[in-house]
Amino acid sequence: MDKEKFYITTAIPYMNAKLHLGQIYEFILADVVARFNRLIGKDIFFLTGADEHGQKINKSAEERGVPPQEYVDEMVKDMKRLLKLYSISNDSYIRTTDKKHEKVVQNVLIKLKR
Repeated sequence: MDKEKFYITTAIPYMNAKLHLGQIYEFILADVVARFNRLIGKDIFFLTGADEHGQKINKSAEERGVPPQEYVDEMVKDMKRLLKLYSISNDSYIRTTDKKHEKVVQNVLIKLKR
């Protein structure tokens, strides 16, 4: 018999600053739900990631004197460090600047336009 599928995701925080306790709390709660559902035999897919677009990111990068992509790369590096530190068991990590993500969004918009 196939396992029941269960999908869980967190909000993907804006990378205009390092993560705060409220965001980490959300990851921990999602992780608890994912682990429990794995324990009872469900097929889990747990996604989290980072939103790397927006004026606040540009402003934060400008204040530090670095290009926006370099800035978010550092923020993502720190976020992944925290996810590892807290043993968050996500299956995938998405960045809104990933080519794969951009392609999916473009395809959705094309379909919506029809």
